[in-house]
Amino acid sequence: MNRPSGSATPGHGRPNSRAFLFLAAIILVWGSNWPIMKIGLQSIPPLTFAAVRLGTGAVCLFAVLAVLGRLRLPERRDYPVIFSVGIIQLAVFLVLVNLGLSRVDAGRSAILAYTTVLWVTPAAVLFLGERLTPRKTAGLLAGLAGVGVMFNPLSFDWDDPELLLGNAILMAAALSWAVAILHVRAHDWRAQPLDLVPWQLLAGFVPVLLAALWFEGDEPIRWSGTLAGVLAYNGPIATGFAIWAWVTVNRDLPAITTSIGSLGVPAVGVLASALVLDEALSVTNLLGLAFIVAGLAVVSLEPGPGGRAFGS
Repeated sequence: MNRPSGSATPGHGRPNSRAFLFLAAIILVWGSNWPIMKIGLQSIPPLTFAAVRLGTGAVCLFAVLAVLGRLRLPERRDYPVIFSVGIIQLAVFLVLVNLGLSRVDAGRSAILAYTTVLWVTPAAVLFLGERLTPRKTAGLLAGLAGVGVMFNPLSFDWDDPELLLGNAILMAAALSWAVAILHVRAHDWRAQPLDLVPWQLLAGFVPVLLAALWFEGDEPIRWSGTLAGVLAYNGPIATGFAIWAWVTVNRDLPAITTSIGSLGVPAVGVLASALVLDEALSVTNLLGLAFIVAGLAVVSLEPGPGGRAFGS
């Protein structure tokens, strides 16, 4: 199978150290972004926010490719992953996240949106032939325990229809992300991820822009220095860099490892939301955070076939 130079073959070889570094950066960037997005949605409608984020991210990465001399039309064989990532992982996910985040606290939104692991793990075993080793199983169980503790359904207001709708929307966002993870992992790559990401962003931007113009064309944007900072962070950093890094991680690491690793995002999101938005940081949140960190540590230190663990 033709794969980009330096990429890993699913299920073979020692975990890629660069991919784990990218995963750590993604956890920090996306985790910190939950309270930032919540602040931004006070000034800009959700579909418009998603369109601006995708558009600015695409412009930034098209400029990077032009400077590097790598800006070219993608090969037809990469069209499926361009549209699956662009529409399912980017457009659908971001729109659903913004709609859910408008109704739900930032910390809880981060937890629900990253229940992706619930969908990816069984699907990766069934469809991609990945194996749940004892260490991955332990990491998965620890991570899911952390999400369950942090979600704390006993404290949920089941009589609030808007809150119920927001939670359902965020769960749907997690499912859409899971579908994209599996396709990225299974795709026979012809180009490097950086060469495709701006095209993926463009594929997601067009339908979201049309939807924003149709549904939110008359809604105002309340411009301010705060909103400008939110958009500057969300375009080049949380979208341009982070999406490229995420596609790289998906390509180089097993889908199960990637999905479990993503549980670090809601952990950072809960902490960041407590610091920035003064959302409650309860004992259950701290206990859930401890479970998630333990799960991440177990998975990231799994030895490869040669017996060496990541970081050794």
